[in-house]
Amino acid sequence: MKKPSLLVTAILVLALAATLLLGGCSPAGTAKLKVVTSTSMMAQTVERVGGDMVDVVNIIPPAQCPGHFDVKPGDIQRLAEADLFLLHGWQGEIFSQDLIASANNPDLTVVTVDIEGLGSDWMTPPGQLAATDKISAALCQVDAENSAVYHQLAIEYKDKISAKEAEIKAKLAQANLSGVNVMCADMQAGFVDWVGLNLVATYGRPDSLTPQVVRELVDTGREAGVTLIIDNLQSGQDAGKGIAEELGCRRIILSNFPGGFDDTETWEKAIDRNIELILGTMAQ
Repeated sequence: MKKPSLLVTAILVLALAATLLLGGCSPAGTAKLKVVTSTSMMAQTVERVGGDMVDVVNIIPPAQCPGHFDVKPGDIQRLAEADLFLLHGWQGEIFSQDLIASANNPDLTVVTVDIEGLGSDWMTPPGQLAATDKISAALCQVDAENSAVYHQLAIEYKDKISAKEAEIKAKLAQANLSGVNVMCADMQAGFVDWVGLNLVATYGRPDSLTPQVVRELVDTGREAGVTLIIDNLQSGQDAGKGIAEELGCRRIILSNFPGGFDDTETWEKAIDRNIELILGTMAQ
């Protein structure tokens, strides 16, 4: 009788261990807050503030303009299963209302994260700090049980943002960029201003640059002594190419979103790449 007893006991122990193992894994997969974001900038901020408590899916590719995004069936399904949908509230996100309606998810919470006063400049440290607070509040709104975790992760991320800002400002202070006259795509205006370049004029997307508009920009640039044209990857990376050729000046392309360029999946890597492009051009 002893051997059967030991065998039964062993089987029960193994069964209990398996149950505990599976039980320990299951909540982690089901308890996560399902968040859908409209851009990679929003997504990476949610990941930093949400940590292991969130499952984030972004729908607009990082190198694509939100205004030229076409909704796919998979996007509708993701929203149908989501707890939270985070938007910037930009004019380019005109697809969002149809997407929300198509998802037909009565349990979905939709939050517009508007960092008023900073325009669309999520790439700047002040913009990223403001966005972190807003996103932390949104996560707490739909998942109050884990609000302490979100608050703590937000504090930790904001410390990293401030440290990165100090690091970049130290680099920029040595470059004396205030004497560099530039023209840029309007979606880069806030970032260019934060960097400290002297912004002479901005221009829109390629389809808005009629021959007359280009001529006026060239005349303005020539009169102001513009030496650098800055295009925006997501809104037409060659928009300013003709202007730069007419002026005979340098041109660079910056990104508004993490992941727009290779190996720039975080905000830190994305802003570092933009700064490297600017300072590298100035050093030539």
